[in-house]
This record gives sequence, C-alpha cells and structure tokens, in this order.
Amino acid sequence: MSTLADFPITKKWPAKYPDRIQLYSLNTPNGIKASVMLEETGLPYEAHLVDFDKDEQKSPEFRSLNPNAKIPALIDPHGPDGKPLPLFESGAILIYLADKSGKFLARDAAARYQTIQWLMFQVSGIGPMFGQLGFFHKFAGKDWEDKRPRDRYVAESRRLLQVLDQRLADRRWIMGDDYTIADIATFPLVRNLVSFYDAGDLVGIADHPHVTRALNAFVARPAVVKAVNIPARS
Repeated sequence: MSTLADFPITKKWPAKYPDRIQLYSLNTPNGIKASVMLEETGLPYEAHLVDFDKDEQKSPEFRSLNPNAKIPALIDPHGPDGKPLPLFESGAILIYLADKSGKFLARDAAARYQTIQWLMFQVSGIGPMFGQLGFFHKFAGKDWEDKRPRDRYVAESRRLLQVLDQRLADRRWIMGDDYTIADIATFPLVRNLVSFYDAGDLVGIADHPHVTRALNAFVARPAVVKAVNIPARS
C-alpha cells in the first residue's frame, strides 16, 4: 500500500496527523511498551485507543493490520524506502523503533544481539507466565478449586524473577548502565504483576531487591509516567 489512507484500519481510526506514526493500542502492559518507546525516542506519533470493552481488537479493520487481533500495532507512514510500514508484535515494534530512532539498542553487533536475547526472554517467558498467573490469581481462574495451575505459574514467575534479579545484581539496567528496549519490554510486565495483579506477595517480590530497585527507577522516568496513560481511555 502506497499511502496511509490505503490501509483499511484508517477508516475506523482516521488519522488527524497522517505524517506521524499511527499507534493502535491500549494501555495494557504490552501496549505500554510501544507508548513508552515512542515517548522515550521522541518520534512523532498519534495514538488511537483500541477499546477491548467493545471488542474493537476483533474488528475487521483492526484485523486487517494484525490478523492475530492483539495490541499494539502501528503503521509508520515513512517506513523503509519511504513506504508505509505496518507492524505488529511488541518485540518487533521495539526493535523497529530502536533502529529508526538510533536509540535504546546498541549498534555494536554483540551488544545488539545480547539486548535482543533479553527482549526475547521477556516475550517468551515473563509475558506469558505473568499473564497466566494473573488469570489464575485475579481473574476467572481464581475461583477454580484446583490451585495446581495457579501454583505452577507462581513457581515459574518466581523463577523468572530470580533470573532477572540475578542479572540486575551488579547492573543498573538489564544491559548495564544503558537503558534499552530490554528494560522497556520487561518492566511494564513487572509493574503489572505487582500493581494490577496484586501478586507481589505471592511471588515474593520483596525477595528480589534488584528487580524492585530497577522497577522503581523505570516507573519514575518522565516518559513512562506519561506513557502509562496512552492511549487515554474515555
């Protein structure tokens, strides 16, 4: 597609600023990753609320951008070779925005791939496991009499926090002194685990002081303070 207007999603969510990156999202942990990255980089963007209460993520317009019906997703009207680029999956979005802005992902090849490995650690481990714990601790699964599923995800979440805590024991951020997309991917999930799922005691967050220290530094960043409310809910 050659212009932003060619994308069906723009019929449902019209662009007021068609020269800007168009973000389609909700301020869930996965959505926050994209809004934090956009705020941190300073790339111009326009945020559109995808209302889950109205099942808008399942609409034909949204599925035309992401057939998996998950947020976040975006369109960069000025993508590679000057052509619009549609993109979904938060990890892919973070890498793309890092490359576009030249920020939060090392250009040195070794450090770049090591950062991506910790991004994948979040995508493949922390995200799914924390999400399942939330289901069994806060949502419908909490009423199940059989607590073995919950306890399985509690144990795995603890283990992942231990891995992260050990990594942070002698580092300011996951990759050292430099704040990267690995941090932007990881700490919205940790924040959600503690603040929204109310599972801090369950997973023993107090036993992971380095994670807590880095989380506090993350949520205090001005870009994060702003981004956690983007897109704004009505």
